[in-house]
Amino acid sequence: MGSADKDLGWAPSACTLPTAERPLRVAEFDELFASALRDLRRVAPTRLELEIDAAAEARARDLAARESDCCSFFTFDFTPGRPGRMTFGVTVPATHVDVLDAVADRAADGVAQLSRS
Repeated sequence: MGSADKDLGWAPSACTLPTAERPLRVAEFDELFASALRDLRRVAPTRLELEIDAAAEARARDLAARESDCCSFFTFDFTPGRPGRMTFGVTVPATHVDVLDAVADRAADGVAQLSRS
């Protein structure tokens, strides 16, 4: 990803998380993506579906709840997927597609890391 600005690209002015805590939150998402993300689908400009290991559901739900607290424009949902998998859905209003783009880029980096290991 490179620059700090791009690393925090999904933290728009609407985010209420203190600036000092944002890199920690990004790192939590990166760790989830690197360890549990198996596939991702951009099913609409405003919706991303992340296929994660079912064993990571509790961690993903906790992270989603905390992210919703500071960035209320996110809508997260979870649905059962293939055996051993869970679909972690992320939806944003059209005004925040750029934020979802940044999430999708980071998630794609996580899938790429996993496929190289």
